[in-house]
Amino acid sequence: MAVTIRKIEQRDFPVLISLFKEFALFEKLPEKMTNSVEQMQSEKEYLTGLVAVNHADEILGYATYFFGYYTWIGKSLYMDDLYVRPNYRGSGVGTMLINEIIAFAKAENCRKLRWQVSEWNQLAIDFYKSLIFQIMFDSQRIWYYNASPISIFCISKNRDRIASCILWQLNLYSLPIRI
Repeated sequence: MAVTIRKIEQRDFPVLISLFKEFALFEKLPEKMTNSVEQMQSEKEYLTGLVAVNHADEILGYATYFFGYYTWIGKSLYMDDLYVRPNYRGSGVGTMLINEIIAFAKAENCRKLRWQVSEWNQLAIDFYKSLIFQIMFDSQRIWYYNASPISIFCISKNRDRIASCILWQLNLYSLPIRI
């Protein structure tokens, strides 16, 4: 299956809304999803992300992100969501999306990438654990990616239920190649 990763475009908004609803249902919080195509259109400058599409331009998954600034290290990227439709999980779509997010963060000179995952979502936790340590080379530098869960914390109270998640952080370090 040929998959292309591209930036989110306005023409994607109707399909993305349905995927946002799928994701909210998957997260067991469908009542929290209040976004609409109209809202996305009026706030489009704030919607940044990528979609994975097949040869027919069908959206298989998405990742959304935004920039943040941390006082101790500076510019960083926060990945808000990474969602792959159930039929395409395990096919490499999620890996392609997160690798593009990492490449984007690196190209934008971000010092770290952060995201979180629900504590009960073992498939996502296992996926992120598979990223714990990679070494990637380009022509000038060795990039060390060290992804690790840094904390478990309460994110919200929903009636009698406390939802907790694991916060992950990917520190982006580079060292010059010395020969």
